[in-house]
Amino acid sequence: MPYQLHYWPTIQGRGEFVRLALEAAGADYVDVARLPESKGGGESALGRLLGDAGNARPAFAPPFLVDGDIVVGQTAAILLYLGPRLGLSGVGESDGLWTHQLQLTIADAVAEAHDTHHPISTGAYYEDQRDAATQRAKAFREERIPKFLNWFEQVLQRNPSGSLHLVGDTLTYADLSLFQLVDGLRYAFPKATARALDATPAVEKLHGNVKRRQRVHDYLQSPRRIAFNEDGIFRRYAELDG
Repeated sequence: MPYQLHYWPTIQGRGEFVRLALEAAGADYVDVARLPESKGGGESALGRLLGDAGNARPAFAPPFLVDGDIVVGQTAAILLYLGPRLGLSGVGESDGLWTHQLQLTIADAVAEAHDTHHPISTGAYYEDQRDAATQRAKAFREERIPKFLNWFEQVLQRNPSGSLHLVGDTLTYADLSLFQLVDGLRYAFPKATARALDATPAVEKLHGNVKRRQRVHDYLQSPRRIAFNEDGIFRRYAELDG
C-alpha cells in the first residue's frame, strides 16, 4: 500500500520536508488532504484521524504518516522512520543517528523562522504583533541565519567523504531538508539569505545540486509542489528583511 501523508493541503509547511523525501526516492504515496472529499481526502480527513479515539498513539498535529498499522507524527520522527526504508539515511546506525541529528537542527531553524512573523502568539494575526516581529526578525536575519548556515557549512567541509553531502557520499533526507530550509529562507528573507550564502558556498552548492536531481527537479516543476505563500512557515514580509 502507498504511504499516506497527512498535512494541510494549501501550504508547504513542515509537511514539505516529508514530501521531498518521498518524491526524491520515487516512493508511492498519497497526499491525503489534497484528494477530493469524495475520495476520502480534504481537511476533514485530517480531523477524523487526529480525533480518532481508537488511536492510542495520536499525533499532536499534522504532519503525520500512515503506513499500514503504523502512525508516525512529527517531521523528524517521520523522516527517521522513512529514512532507511527509502535509502535516505546513509549507511548503518551511526549515519542514521547523524542524519537524524541534522534534521533536528533544521527543525530548530524552521521553528525560529516561523517565530519571526509570530513571535508572541500563533493564534494572533501577524499585523497584531508587527512591532515584536520586526525585532525578532532583525535578530534572526543578522545572527541566526548566519549561525545556522555557517554550522551546516562546517558539517559539509568536515565530511570525510567530501562536501557534496551532509552525510557520507550519498543523498540523505538531511540534504533534502537543508535544500528546503535554504529555499524557504530565500523566499522569506532574500537579502539576508543572499548575504549568508555568500559566506557558505558549500551550502549554496548543495542547494543547487539537490534542485538539479531529476526526481526533485520534476517534482518542483509539477503541480504537486505547493508555492510558498503567506500562510506557511516561510513568509515574505518586506519589512522583516531589513
